[in-house]
Amino acid sequence: MKFGGTSVGDIDRIRSVARRVKAEWDDGNEVAVVVSAMSGETNRLVELCKAANPMHDLREYDTVVSTGEQVTVGLLAIILQSMGVEARSWLAWQLPFNTSNSHGNANIDNIDGSEIIARFETQDRQVAVIPGFQGISPLDRVTTLGRGGSDTSAVAVAAALKADRCDIYTDVDGVYTTDPRLVPKAQKIDRVSHEEMLEMASLGAKVLQTRSVALAMRYQMPLQVLSSFENKPGTFIVPEEKVMETADVTGIPFSKAEARITLNGVPDRPGTSALIFSALGDAGINVDMIVQSQTNENQATDMTFTVTDTDMDRAVSLMESRRVEIGYQELVADDKVAKVSIVGVGMRTNSGVAQKMFRTLSEKGINIKVITTSEIKVSVLVAEEYLELAVRALHSEFGLDV
Repeated sequence: MKFGGTSVGDIDRIRSVARRVKAEWDDGNEVAVVVSAMSGETNRLVELCKAANPMHDLREYDTVVSTGEQVTVGLLAIILQSMGVEARSWLAWQLPFNTSNSHGNANIDNIDGSEIIARFETQDRQVAVIPGFQGISPLDRVTTLGRGGSDTSAVAVAAALKADRCDIYTDVDGVYTTDPRLVPKAQKIDRVSHEEMLEMASLGAKVLQTRSVALAMRYQMPLQVLSSFENKPGTFIVPEEKVMETADVTGIPFSKAEARITLNGVPDRPGTSALIFSALGDAGINVDMIVQSQTNENQATDMTFTVTDTDMDRAVSLMESRRVEIGYQELVADDKVAKVSIVGVGMRTNSGVAQKMFRTLSEKGINIKVITTSEIKVSVLVAEEYLELAVRALHSEFGLDV
């Protein structure tokens, strides 16, 4: 069971979490709980680090920001004990929860769950309360997994303990076909495959962290997303073979945090693309959509790619500094764009899905700037002003309205 910051935002909410944990324990289940810091606490700790020194040592940064989860696990264990539940907190070094030495954004190496499993098997079935977001490096220093890392922690713990399922409790009651705030007719999905959820998370759906879904897919760990505040069924995220035959499109994720950069007049010669994207990769700038088009003028091409809007200025500055080396004629940047996608495993076996998407957008007068595809998704870049119209039109066209 994993509970995010909103779910443990104060003592009353931690008591509510404890009641949910006790209910599972009372049913005879062996329970491990992963919790985040109380809502707002990690942000407060990050700001303290910045105030102390904007160029702070990442090892000490991890020491500071990991303390939020330490408070939560202790409080939850205390409350569970007061309810008659045998429980104890475990910090990362006590398991241990081993990670790489990359402070601030560590990768998980392995988790030793043997002692927790041994305590499950006692008469008391001791509940393990574990902090999300943190681990221990090969040099015995506290590490953190990056923002949102508690979901990943929970899936990793579930895999290490060979759990039947990992339940992610949050402030929404499941995964929806699209954002209900944008499309009131959006409906909750009962069951979705790991692969679909991975695409949706990477394309803008914010219910789960992408790393956590990828880890669940790797270990074939069933997930359930459900509300901390309502007692209703959530959304199951399961291996594809456990999803019955579905419609062509399962969901329509979108992202407003996009920027398009076009390099016009790029020399059409081997190595140019490698030069452009190696420079961006070395600077830690992630590139998403890429389109190259031949101009037939002096053997030149136009190269268009997208980055997050927060990376646009850095990417533009980098490309401008490499202009002579790359040899392009003009750079055009635009952050008034949005990405809209359709996702569904049904696209593997049903033809005409992309054509239906393009026709729908055309009928609404929406121009497509960039297109990318995979086996189970089609993504398009459109002007930001058409985002809501595009999502609503596609949601209706693919039969996803309630």
